[in-house]
Amino acid sequence: MRVDEYPRVLVVSAAVFDRSTGTGITLSNLFTGWPADRLAQLYAEDRAPGPDAVGTFARFAPRNAPVEYHLFRQWERVRRPLRAVVKGSPGPTGPVGSASNVRSTGPVGPVAVARNPAPSAVRAHLRTQLRAFVDLSPVRVPADVRRWVRDQRPDVVYTTLGSIRMMRLAVAAAQECRVPLVPHFMDDWPTTLYTGGQVLGLPRLAVRAGFRDVLRHSSYGMGISEAMAREFERRYRLPFAAFGNCVDAADFADPRGRTPDRPAGTPVELVYVGGLHLDRWRSLRRVGAAVDRLAARGTPARLTVHAPAVDVGRYAGAFAGMQAVHLGRSLASGEVAGVLRRADVLVHVESFAAEHRRYTRYSLSTKIPQYLAAGRPVLGFGPAELASMAHLAAADAGAVVGRDDPAALAAALGPLCADAELRARLGRRGLAYAVRHHRTDRVAARFAQVLREAARLPAGAALVPRPGRVVALEGSDVG
Repeated sequence: MRVDEYPRVLVVSAAVFDRSTGTGITLSNLFTGWPADRLAQLYAEDRAPGPDAVGTFARFAPRNAPVEYHLFRQWERVRRPLRAVVKGSPGPTGPVGSASNVRSTGPVGPVAVARNPAPSAVRAHLRTQLRAFVDLSPVRVPADVRRWVRDQRPDVVYTTLGSIRMMRLAVAAAQECRVPLVPHFMDDWPTTLYTGGQVLGLPRLAVRAGFRDVLRHSSYGMGISEAMAREFERRYRLPFAAFGNCVDAADFADPRGRTPDRPAGTPVELVYVGGLHLDRWRSLRRVGAAVDRLAARGTPARLTVHAPAVDVGRYAGAFAGMQAVHLGRSLASGEVAGVLRRADVLVHVESFAAEHRRYTRYSLSTKIPQYLAAGRPVLGFGPAELASMAHLAAADAGAVVGRDDPAALAAALGPLCADAELRARLGRRGLAYAVRHHRTDRVAARFAQVLREAARLPAGAALVPRPGRVVALEGSDVG
């Protein structure tokens, strides 16, 4: 595509273009090759764009959300003397959750972290109430931000949304520039966000109203998986395309490469890379217990977990006593591909809890394309109906255990650990699938074409009544 064929895009999102978060990685990869003078981003998180990011960037200042800004300034004033009192102990937990940076490179048993991985019901309730309250609180878009947005002269506003605040900001940007929105959904938050009655149900009402506004200003939609794109197209009567994370050609395994022979008695290395939130730690603990039993019965195997430091601090105690489970160090984004290629089996897990199944049903983890590109077999453990598990099954690159059954997990794990030829064969299948579906050059080119088409379409077509057609804005589709 010629440079002048790229639409001018304004990205509105919480996450900035960088390589330290799943959304930041996905954004960076999807916009690979974009002309710098045709890309701008208005973002909210407290970090700078990554060193390889291109375009024009502006941070939406915390002062523009005055209630949250002053609330947390007061909290910091209270917390500062408390830190001095407990100096030398693990860092305190803030009002919406934080944790100390704890690392371990040895077996889980000796880790000096005894924190309960599941917060108390009262604490969890207060945390969700506070999160909903600050999201619902007023946000102002000052004149200098509006002027900056207009100065970018976008043809389309692309947004990852995910909160009341980001919906309001994205709609304001589209209105200011009189261009269509393209919302990109990473999970099914329209049907799950604030459905627990937080703050007397007011945040949920705001989600409904905000989402209607988003639809009124949208010309096209994107989902992170094919399953999500088809379901959301049905729900919201917009054209949808599927775009998830993609992988640079340099990070693919060599298809002609041969897996080194493993000396007899050396443990088969299973590796998990990713977060432990959304109750993934529970499913990963199941896998760890299965690996522990396998090792105890004479099949040398070890599970190494590379998670963010904050997750290690919060959940390490869940793996205490498992001799075949090791907590590796947190990885920088540039280290991930090499770690994956050195593994024998890669592990992906999702929660079996009903509330998390609903949230992640159509999601596709950032790391799954990376796993497949590494040319290693993948053990998937999570509800069979999830898009992530269906994607692994379609790749035919490993074993997917779709029910919370320790016997089924052990039955899938045994052959993967015992048969090197099986692992090699499955790894080659996954690599071939990744080449077809996840190479950055191919995915980014299609992504640019869809945004160009979206810029030419009128906004709000989804809300125009048509004979025999009902647009779902209430009930289960949006509520």
